Amino acid sequence: MKNHTDVLIVSQNEVPSFGYLCRSVTNSSDGRRELEVRAAPSRKRSGMEIFMNEFSRRHPAVLFLYYLLVLFLTMFAVHPAALAASFGGAFLFYLAENGVKTAMKDLAYYCGVFLLLAVLNPIFSHNGETVLFFMNDRPVTMEAILYGAAMAAMIVSVIFWCKCYQTVLTTDKVLYLFGKTVPRLSLVLSMSLRFFPLLKEQAGRIGKAQKAMGMYAKDSLTDRLLFHVRLFDSLLTWMLENAVETADSMKARGYGLKGRSHFSLFRFEKRDGTLLGAMGILTLGTGAAAIGGMYRFHYYPGISAMQTGLWAVASDLLLVLLFLLPFLIDVKEKILWKISLR
Repeated sequence: MKNHTDVLIVSQNEVPSFGYLCRSVTNSSDGRRELEVRAAPSRKRSGMEIFMNEFSRRHPAVLFLYYLLVLFLTMFAVHPAALAASFGGAFLFYLAENGVKTAMKDLAYYCGVFLLLAVLNPIFSHNGETVLFFMNDRPVTMEAILYGAAMAAMIVSVIFWCKCYQTVLTTDKVLYLFGKTVPRLSLVLSMSLRFFPLLKEQAGRIGKAQKAMGMYAKDSLTDRLLFHVRLFDSLLTWMLENAVETADSMKARGYGLKGRSHFSLFRFEKRDGTLLGAMGILTLGTGAAAIGGMYRFHYYPGISAMQTGLWAVASDLLLVLLFLLPFLIDVKEKILWKISLR
């Protein structure tokens, strides 16, 4: 019996490309199969597309610590400067990660959420000393409106940070962090984070396939209802099949066996230490400012006065720098990329 050997012949055209296309497969007289591959022209990627995830290349432990820090500061902050800095940092980082179109679309949606949450608070809370008007013999105060706006800003900021967290801390990083200490919990978390994007992608595929088949061509209420019913039915079937396939794959790869080793490419590098040091300095400065009362603020019974002076400005600047760290890292890499092209 002849030993068949596959020979790869690479022929690259003079085009700036990262992709390759298979041109032909031929069988030679001596039994070898020759595969000829030519370079395929592809879209040129910009510096932002290449380095827009530069922050996500940091060590998973540093990334997880940073997200814990910013979420803690956002959820327990009531000072307007802290809320504004948190929202600005989260939105700018989300903008760098997902592009202008997606970011503006989400911003328009969450502006509606912000207004809804801000309006709900003065309807149920009538505390405050500055009465603007009466609604059904109940006072609507300026303090209640501003407090509702602050809580709405906090919720929207947390949502944007969580959306960024979903793209930066991927499933492999979650398993790296918690796979040895709490393996079952880390597996559930990683599978959950992976499941929702897959579910959304599969729903889009099923919907496009049904429309391509000519189903539900009419834009009527009945057709739209039937479309979503059939879509849910197909998704339910796909979820059950995917669960069985995932379980079989995990069993075949030896999940749960004793002595099973783990491989990871993550290494703590100098840039991770630099980021961790910057986080520590900014956190210590922010904590000292908080102990000194620079972030003390209240809405009831009356709006407290904002801190002024050099120390107040320095305290706010520390918060701004802390929340803007991911965006600044991405912008720095984009600038260095453009300089290197000159």
